[in-house]
Amino acid sequence: MARVFSGIKPTGELQIGNYLGAIRHWVRDQDGDAIFCVVDLHALTVDVDPAVLHRESLEMSAGLLAAGLDPSLCTIFVQSHVPEHAQLCWLLECTVTVGELRRMTQFKDKSSGQESVRGGLFTYPALMAADILLYDTEYVPVGDDQRQHLELTREVAARFNNRFGETFVLPKASVPKVAARVMDLQDPTRKMSKSEDSPQGTVKMFDEPDDIARKVRRAVTDTDGEVRYDPAVKPGVSNLLEILASLAGEDPNVVAARYSAYGPLKDDVADALVAALTPLRARREALLDDPAQLTSLLRAGAERAQAMASKKYERAAAAMGLLAP
Repeated sequence: MARVFSGIKPTGELQIGNYLGAIRHWVRDQDGDAIFCVVDLHALTVDVDPAVLHRESLEMSAGLLAAGLDPSLCTIFVQSHVPEHAQLCWLLECTVTVGELRRMTQFKDKSSGQESVRGGLFTYPALMAADILLYDTEYVPVGDDQRQHLELTREVAARFNNRFGETFVLPKASVPKVAARVMDLQDPTRKMSKSEDSPQGTVKMFDEPDDIARKVRRAVTDTDGEVRYDPAVKPGVSNLLEILASLAGEDPNVVAARYSAYGPLKDDVADALVAALTPLRARREALLDDPAQLTSLLRAGAERAQAMASKKYERAAAAMGLLAP
């Protein structure tokens, strides 16, 4: 089986874009050779409240397990528990160029208008590359907005291999065909985000069923009344169709053919989301009620991850000429 790696930052609450665009696919791919990581070090690129980061790291871990990641099938851990991530990051920072980092769209967006920007916000693509390259990753499930980072990872890995000898596998992107980019229900021209302040446009994975239904039924559509999958012309309706199609494992065009009005479509999207998410909510609450067990699962995952990561880091360090301890 091809090795899969992906990570998620423990900031904000998981929402259905995370679930449909990433986590459901992680669960599908875990019965093989899969590694999943709560990337808490990436959360430090902006101001954080230590107590909030601690809580959200536990909640994110519980959310992933509740969604179906099984520690007996895959490796799941917290990034900072494996120090080789930070160690390899430094080697890659000394390989990547300032010009490459300046081209990163997310850095431009997040630093725009800021008087003071942390160095970590500029260099974190090197840490993201380290996350991936430590594990001989072959496929990385990514959304459209992460393609640039994966391309940089491939470029840095290829440069390292050319300069210091074959060390890293060049990973490929794996992008879901449907719901790769779930849009905000109140502003379907922008991506739904767990960090955006759009409470009515964001359906969280662990919202109450009544809240999920209310948000979906108030989703922005358009005025012509035709149910048609056309993201450019009808972004709101198309977003709802993608959500339902993803949950049903169908094509959005096929789903659209079953509807002649927006009301029934919204009702079915709401019902499908409630049916899919309600069991996850109960499992997450049970995990958070037993923090000792949750911590034990994460510790075991980190031990497995470090056994792999240490070998790759030692090989990379030796290739660059660093003395073995």
